[in-house]
Amino acid sequence: MLAVEIDSICKTFGQVRAVDGLSLSVPQGCVYGFLGPNGAGKTTTIRMIMDIIRPDSGQIRVLGNRAINTVKSRIGYMPEERGLYRKMKVREILEYFGALKNIPKNQLAGKAKDWLEMIELSSWAEKKVEELSRGMHQKLQFAVTAINDPELLILDEPFSGLDPVNQEMLKDIISQIRAAGRTIIFSTHMMHEAERLCDEIILINNGRAILQGNLARIKMSYQPNAVSMEADGDITYLNDIEIVESIEQNNGRADIRLIEGADPQELLQLLVGRVNVKVFEVKLPSLHELFIEKVGGDDAKNS
Repeated sequence: MLAVEIDSICKTFGQVRAVDGLSLSVPQGCVYGFLGPNGAGKTTTIRMIMDIIRPDSGQIRVLGNRAINTVKSRIGYMPEERGLYRKMKVREILEYFGALKNIPKNQLAGKAKDWLEMIELSSWAEKKVEELSRGMHQKLQFAVTAINDPELLILDEPFSGLDPVNQEMLKDIISQIRAAGRTIIFSTHMMHEAERLCDEIILINNGRAILQGNLARIKMSYQPNAVSMEADGDITYLNDIEIVESIEQNNGRADIRLIEGADPQELLQLLVGRVNVKVFEVKLPSLHELFIEKVGGDDAKNS
């Protein structure tokens, strides 16, 4: 069974076609990246998955059900617009939402304590939510979303507003949740975050899918045109080689970009016998590079 299955959904707001015939399948037990520039239709699609708004056409199945209300207790949803009761204490709000999500009363205090330790807010347990920084508030929102160990976790821009240390913490927690067999969908326009975490991705732009599938297979399907290498000897002669587009050297390492269609093995043959090659690594395109190729423009520069 798929965690989420979407078939040809469309959504229009006035004259704007926010989602245009989108289809996707999310396997269970994976981290699925919902990627695209700002305004691509990511949040609109997530809201349709959660039945906050309805598609104009097409079908959505979540955990095998078309009626999401029957499975909402098995889903954790962290919206882009954060919202917690500001006057409640941090510990109280975890216990409150845990109770709403049917955690047995005798387990609430323990669950809240475990999550406060996990997100490093134990010393803030008796503080009011309004006293938290933006990053602390975000971590608490995540804990509220995941406290009942849902089968499916849907996160809309979960890393927004977090400093690098707390981003790493959240990534580690997401990896632990995946290792426990849960499914995580998260939307982002930050490609470096998605590249580290995602098993599967969909890249959308203007409400349409332009790239989707297993991330490793997607990258393997592109012919590599870059090499990272280390060598003893002068490689400046490569600047005059037809297949070499550019060379960047830094701290003894050279990053070489080849012209389209060039074979990295041909470059290796040109090196052998002239320099002592210590490292020769063919580089697959990064997700950021694929994003720029498929989307381009200013949105890609901001990713």
